[in-house]
Amino acid sequence: MNGDSTPNGLRVLPWFGLAILVIVLDQYSKQLASSLLDYARPVEVFSWFDLTLQHNSGAAFSFLAQAGGWQRWFFSGIAVVISVGLSVWLVRLPREQRLLALSLALILGGAIGNLWDRLALGYVVDFISVHYAGSYFPAFNIADAAITTGAALMLLESFLTRPGRETDPSLEDDQ
Repeated sequence: MNGDSTPNGLRVLPWFGLAILVIVLDQYSKQLASSLLDYARPVEVFSWFDLTLQHNSGAAFSFLAQAGGWQRWFFSGIAVVISVGLSVWLVRLPREQRLLALSLALILGGAIGNLWDRLALGYVVDFISVHYAGSYFPAFNIADAAITTGAALMLLESFLTRPGRETDPSLEDDQ
């Protein structure tokens, strides 16, 4: 195993630090929104952007929001499993895969930020509202933005990574 494909080991700490930063920013922004905004009353920032406090007891786009309460524990369980899986992946990830590590850290931080809400409040606090010409995107939060950005970066990384390169860089010479 060459030095570049060595698992992160202790070098994973900055990536976990980024995940913690996402959690802190997410929770702080949700606390501000909850204390300064009236529920479901939009505060216009720009013609296309409002701050609107919402409580989402479902998943993305309020999926299963009216399911009767069992979804809180179901989505919390999924978030715990995903967070553990992402953490293990991050530790085992080869050091040179920085873009993938960045994406995993953002997704991890976002998942834990929303998990925290679900466990502590029974719902996720959303407050960012984007709209155009009367069409509204579902309200979201910093954790959701981190998860989406992380997923987009993961997709980008998959297009940028050539098969075989991450395991054996010498394969490039044979092609």
